[in-house]
Amino acid sequence: MRQLFPVTDMTAPAASDQGWSPASDREWSLDALADAYAYPEGGGTWLRANMVSSLDGAGQHDGRSRPLSSETDMRIFGILRGLADVVVVGAETVRLEGYRPARAREAFADRRAAAGQGPAPVIAVVSASLDLDFSLPLFTEPLVPTVVLTGSGAPADRIRAAREAGAEVLFAGDGARVVPARAVAVLAERGLRRQLTEGGPRLLGQFVGADVLDELCLTISPTMTAGDAQRIAGGPSVAVPTRFQVASVLEQDGFLFTRYRRI
Repeated sequence: MRQLFPVTDMTAPAASDQGWSPASDREWSLDALADAYAYPEGGGTWLRANMVSSLDGAGQHDGRSRPLSSETDMRIFGILRGLADVVVVGAETVRLEGYRPARAREAFADRRAAAGQGPAPVIAVVSASLDLDFSLPLFTEPLVPTVVLTGSGAPADRIRAAREAGAEVLFAGDGARVVPARAVAVLAERGLRRQLTEGGPRLLGQFVGADVLDELCLTISPTMTAGDAQRIAGGPSVAVPTRFQVASVLEQDGFLFTRYRRI
């Protein structure tokens, strides 16, 4: 893996006094990558997104992101999960991607314990209708209880079904729909400040529209799909484009692993 763009706040494997050597190949250990992707220090809430896109802007192929991915992309995917308190995901993505509970990874045990985190991140599913299969392992077999984020106007029978399945229901809206900024705040109030969203595109678009996304980790896949696949963020456009600045860029096998922070 090559580091293509140096950042002063990023800890990289030592190769020079600055910890960076342009376009030099090196083996990045899990600890080095975890340090590179560490959440900002301090007690504030931080919402980052992790997405993958083809060269022609597709965020998925045949409804799933996996065909655009790679072994290294999945490695970074696992690292981002290992650092997070909570993984926020839309109901449609849960259905399409076959989400399962997050698992505890021994490699992150000491790091998470030192940060005061549980053994694995909480999965938080955003859904207005609660049209979810509560018999799935995501709800029946999680290491830590799955959270369902919904509005207080959601169907009462579905709220009851979620709770009976063992999920924790949190309200982040006065109607049926979830208000993105309130979702971020409600999770933070529960102590889940290091937040990671894995989409889908509609949910990410809502976070962008609400101006609550702090960081985007975007894998640019060296593929082209054509077709009419969704982009990584959907929904209504914002009045003024939100500006982000490059924090880091890594490269492996033609894939670019970029990280942008909101200005």
